[in-house]
Order: sequence, then structure tokens, then C-alpha cells
Amino acid sequence: MLEKQRPRRPARPVKVGPLLLGGSAPIAVQSMTKTDTRDVAATVTQIEQMVEAGCELVRLAVPDPEAAKALAEICKRVPGVPLVADIHFQYKLALMALDAGIAKLRLNPGNIGSPERVREVVRKAQACGVPIRIGVNAGSLERRLLEKYGYPTAEAMVESGLDHIRILEELDFRDIIISLKSSHVQLTVDAYRLLAAQVDYPFHLGITEAGTGFVGTIKSSVGLGMLLAEGIGDTIRVSLAADPREEVRVAYEILKALDIRSRGVNVIACPTCGRLEVDLFAIVGEIERRVAHISEPLNVAVMGCAVNGPGEARHAHLGVACGRGNGVIYRDGISIKRVPEDRIVMELVKEIESYAEQRRGAAVLAGEPTD
Repeated sequence: MLEKQRPRRPARPVKVGPLLLGGSAPIAVQSMTKTDTRDVAATVTQIEQMVEAGCELVRLAVPDPEAAKALAEICKRVPGVPLVADIHFQYKLALMALDAGIAKLRLNPGNIGSPERVREVVRKAQACGVPIRIGVNAGSLERRLLEKYGYPTAEAMVESGLDHIRILEELDFRDIIISLKSSHVQLTVDAYRLLAAQVDYPFHLGITEAGTGFVGTIKSSVGLGMLLAEGIGDTIRVSLAADPREEVRVAYEILKALDIRSRGVNVIACPTCGRLEVDLFAIVGEIERRVAHISEPLNVAVMGCAVNGPGEARHAHLGVACGRGNGVIYRDGISIKRVPEDRIVMELVKEIESYAEQRRGAAVLAGEPTD
């Protein structure tokens, strides 16, 4: 996977297990399990699926002591995967999560009890080398801030975040990540922009409760895209009412669209028009499904006619330009074969897999990471 060098908001580096957030580290993709954390087998299976899809940081809900107890076994079964314990209100759950070996806490220090309880969690986090993400949500702002501002505003969210940061800083704790999330895109963007000028901690970006796969993808793409294009953000989570693997896939597509990171096959497909003489919808859908397992970054053009088809196919690593019941397959800009429509998917996928394997082998020989 590659990251394009572009201006980024300076953020102090914070380690989450083996993963680095902030500094010059690549923008990390994370997601959250949707299983009952107390069900160890189901949770481990989902974590493995998420990691296979490219998830680099996995968060788990810890609503009660039983879930906290399950964390130790989950950590043992997925070594090397940084796990984040999502804690609300109960400081003892945070202590149990730290004992279990998690790599990061997600909590708001102001809502886990007395100053002594906060100190106890912070001391233990410091001793374990575990950072804390402060997670501010517009839907759960403190009552005093709602009374002050009347309703959730960017200023109210930032004030909440700064208040929580201050609690940790006063305890000399600075391994902090912060998020300011709302289901409203512009409110989220405004809050992050406002805070970016005031602190240098890494930012976790997300549009919370974004919605279903379709609507949530659009809202997340717009909101995260605006911030990432401005150099704001160090790790992202796309929140969808869908399988967490879909969240990971959408996150990478957002990063790919901005030329920030590349992972997997980037399928370029024409929107089709009246010139179309093959079933391009079925062809491109089947190709995308069959190459979903490939992590090597490749551009593949699937085009429906002779207007832009040959040009797009030549400019991609691989491509096909379709005509009347057939398609011409290109590899590195060179036409290599013409195949009938019913063989386009099979032949192009074969070429994609061959190309990916060739790239993987070259990376191994060069001593480069291969995901």
C-alpha cells in the first residue's frame, strides 16, 4: 500500500500497539465489531474478516464486566491486531480492559466518575503504554454545553473536547487521540477545522451514525473527503449500518479517490449510454466481486464502447474496451487479445490475478511490504 505525500496538519505521533497514528504515518483505516463482545468466537471471526479486508485498528464495545472479561481471550486469539476498548461511564471496565491487553481506550474522562477514578485509569494507561481516544459526539454533549449554546454546535463540540483534553493534560498524560463526530456532515467538518488550529493531537475522523450503506457512504465520502483534502485526519472510520468489511472497503475507496492510499483494484467503469452493445453492468459487477480479495493496488478499466474505451483501457494497468458482443483486453497499454462477451470476465480476471501476482513477487524481491 502506498501513500501520496501531501501537506498534512502536523500531529504528534501516538503509538497504538504496533501502529503509529499522526506524524508522518499513513492514515490508518479502522472499524468496529458488530458482534456481542461476550461471544468470543463470533467476535474473533469478525475481527479476522475485518483484518483480511484491510482493517488496521479494531474497536470493540465493552458494555459490561462480562464483555471486559472476554477481551483477554480475544486479544490472545488475534495477536498483532491493535484492539480498542470502547468504554462509557464505568471506569472499572477501563481498568479491566487494560489488564486484558488492549492497545487503546476510547472514553471521555469527564464521564467516568470522580477525579480519583480518572486518575486511576490514567495511571494504569500510562503504566501499560496505552493511549486514550477522547470521543466527542454531538448527540451526547454535556448538559451545561447544551444550555450554554442552545443546541450542538462546532464550538460546543470543541469546548467539550478541550475540557476532556485538559483533564488528561493536568495528569501529565499526552498519548491522546481525539474525535469530534456528528451525523451532520458540515457540523463535523466545522468542528474538526476549529479544533485543528488549537491542538496537535492526532485526529480520528468519522461521520457518526451516517446511515445505510448507500446514504452513509455518500455522507462519509463528502465529510471525510473535505477534511482529508485539507490535510486533516490521521485515522478514519466509516460508520455504516452494514457489515464492518463494507466500512473498511469504503474507507479505502475514499483514500484512493484522493490519491492518499492505494489498496486493491481500482475499477474504472464507464456509466454506459445508448452506444453500449454488451451487458456492461453484469460484466463490471462480476469483475469487481471476483477481484475483491486482491490487495495489490491496480487500475482496471472496464469500458463499454469505442469512444473513451480504448484510451481508458490503455492508460490503466489492465482494461477491456467492449464492442459488439466482444471486448479487447489491454495490459500496460498494449492490446493482447480479443474475446467474446461471455469470456470477458474470465479472461480479464485471469490477467488481473496474474498482474497482481507479478507485482507481489517483485515487491518480495525488493524487500517491500506486501500487505
